[in-house]
Amino acid sequence: MAGSAWYEEWFDSPYYHKLYFERDEKEAEAFILKLAGHLQLKYGSRVLDVACGKGRHSRILARLGADVTGIDISLSSIAFASQFENEHLHFFVHDMRLPFLGNYFDYAFNFFTSFGYFRTRREHDAAIRTIARSLKPGGIIVIDYLNVHYAEDHLVPEEAKQFNSIRYEIKRWQDVHHFYKQIGITDPSLKTPQTFTERVAKFSFGDFTDMLSFQGMQVQEVFGDYTLGSYDVKRSPRLIIVAKKITGQPADKEKRLYSDGRTGDALT
Repeated sequence: MAGSAWYEEWFDSPYYHKLYFERDEKEAEAFILKLAGHLQLKYGSRVLDVACGKGRHSRILARLGADVTGIDISLSSIAFASQFENEHLHFFVHDMRLPFLGNYFDYAFNFFTSFGYFRTRREHDAAIRTIARSLKPGGIIVIDYLNVHYAEDHLVPEEAKQFNSIRYEIKRWQDVHHFYKQIGITDPSLKTPQTFTERVAKFSFGDFTDMLSFQGMQVQEVFGDYTLGSYDVKRSPRLIIVAKKITGQPADKEKRLYSDGRTGDALT
């Protein structure tokens, strides 16, 4: 699709799901069960799964008794997830940067580094605003992101993966503001190999604290892995943030001051 952002094309590709999601189902379920237990997720709680993909996390949450709404920008992912819809599980194609309901959900989840894809900080702020405004006062957001400092130290420049007849050649690199991953795909069913390039912003714990607090969200807890182990800035593979909506929404401002003193957008 000419002019599409990288995530729109890549997330709609069947190779994306084969590479990332057709495995590790047990790990995903164990994480959700542990997280739900820790949060004391109540039966009937209204849950928003932001960037839900094909809905694997949404389905687990629904089985636990939550009333779950999943949103994702990928048409093919939502088309797949919709087959599992029922009275307490619904899916919609939606861009997280745009408003979606208001003061409705008890919890909002953003799993598996499903953030950091947009071109500017303003767009990421818009996504956090969408999530914050969707929550009731006292509502909880959980963001599961890569730990930038760990990822910088453990970047694997090249690797190859094989799933049946499909081969993935993966190259990784970074600059000051982003991680990049180029995925080359060779499949006998393709006339020519395909290539996609991911780009994920280097958002630190401090960056998320800024973005969340600007939308009336206060960080309550932070974890460093899928067992909810403690967060270590250098040793933890994940950055899992739990924040609570503690105020009404702040008025929109043309400019903002970041905790490091910036007033501009570093990701333009």
